[in-house]
Amino acid sequence: MAKHTIAAIYTGAALVKPLSDLLKESLEDCKIMNILDDSMIGDIIEAGTLTKAVKRRLYGYYEIACASGAELILNTCSSIGDAVYGAREFFPIPIVRIDEPMARKAIELSDSIAVLATLPTTLDPTLRLLQRCAAESGKTIRTVSALAEGAFSAITSGDGPTHDRLVAETAKQVSDSCDVILLAQGSMARMEEPLARLTGKTVLSSPRFGVQMVKQMLGEAF
Repeated sequence: MAKHTIAAIYTGAALVKPLSDLLKESLEDCKIMNILDDSMIGDIIEAGTLTKAVKRRLYGYYEIACASGAELILNTCSSIGDAVYGAREFFPIPIVRIDEPMARKAIELSDSIAVLATLPTTLDPTLRLLQRCAAESGKTIRTVSALAEGAFSAITSGDGPTHDRLVAETAKQVSDSCDVILLAQGSMARMEEPLARLTGKTVLSSPRFGVQMVKQMLGEAF
C-alpha cells in the first residue's frame, strides 16, 4: 500500500504521462493523483494573464486534493505559478511550485539566464520567479527571454517534431547572450539534453528538480 498521496495539478495533457512516470520512478511508495484541466490555460491565453476566475478554479482543485487525502500538491504549470504563494497561506498541506527549484538552481549556477518558453503567458511569471529567488538569495541576475512561437500549438496538436524544431531555433537565437538556458514549461523538458548539445550551454527544465523537491519535502515531513 502507498505510504503517501501526491496530487499533481496540470493545465495541459502533454506533461501528464512523462511527469507521472518520473514521480512513480522516484517515489515508489507514493500514490499519484492527477488532476487535469486544460481549460485553465485556454482562459489564461485568451486573457493574456492569470485571471481571478482561473485562480478560483485552481484553488478548487487544491480543495479536492486536500479532501481526497493528498499530503502534498505539485503545481505543474508555470503560467499559474504565481497563484501558489497566496494558496500556501490557507491550505493545510505543502504546495510545491514545480519550477521554483529549477529557478534556484539556475541562480546558483550563473547570473546570466535566458528564459525560453512556448507560451507568452509563461514568460513573465518565470521572470518574476527568478527575480524573487535572486532577491531571497541576495543576488543580482541578468535575464533575457525568448518565445518559440508556434511550438505550443504544435505540441498540443501532437506534432512533436515541429515543437522541437521551433524550440531549438529559438534556443540558438539566445544562446550567445547567456550562460544558462531555462526552459519555462515542463512540457519542454524533452529538449533539455538536445539543446545542451546544440548550444553548448547549461540547459535546465523543471520536472526533475520539482520531483526532487517533492521527495525531499516528504522525507522531511514523515
